[in-house]
Amino acid sequence: MQPFTQWRGIAAPMPKANVDTDAIIAVQHVYTLKKSGLGNYLFHRWRYAPGGDEVGDFVLNRAPFRQATVLVAQSNFGCGSSREHAVWALADFGIRCVIAPSFASILHENCIKNGILPLSLKEQEVEDLLAMLEREECKLVDIDLKACQVTFPDGSVHSFTLDTAQRDALLQGLDPITLAERYEDDISAFQQRDRQVRPWIWQTGS
Repeated sequence: MQPFTQWRGIAAPMPKANVDTDAIIAVQHVYTLKKSGLGNYLFHRWRYAPGGDEVGDFVLNRAPFRQATVLVAQSNFGCGSSREHAVWALADFGIRCVIAPSFASILHENCIKNGILPLSLKEQEVEDLLAMLEREECKLVDIDLKACQVTFPDGSVHSFTLDTAQRDALLQGLDPITLAERYEDDISAFQQRDRQVRPWIWQTGS
């Protein structure tokens, strides 16, 4: 997983609350374990008309937001079902950070596990940023996870917080598997002890 330390990117404004995971990626596109290509289906129902043509005024179909790597939305982003494909689609499209006042808890965890920063700011700060992205010529935001600060297009700096363990995982690029591998010796030692204490647990059928 690519570490997240500092990031500068175009931020796309999505002034919607309660953006659910079915809007992020519809259920018909989740019957796969392949992450590659899922970005094509990100917000598919909003990006494309029933005939397949692009919806011209949807934010990710507009320049310069086609190249967005940061998404800015309103509260309760990622509510709905727990499908991890929603985060896979965001990541495959190129989104490295989502800024919102609040996130659904499961999506928040899935973001951390897949190298996306779920960045929570105060509601008024988010509203200011949304307005700025529509109004100002500059669409770039700068994010410094080490300092826990985000710089808006107007140069204003805003602080945010993140759980220490989650922050460290992003900074070091550790997904749950690579994190567990750091404790391989401890896991092996536990298994050896447990085989002696509870041998029946380790028995295999003949």
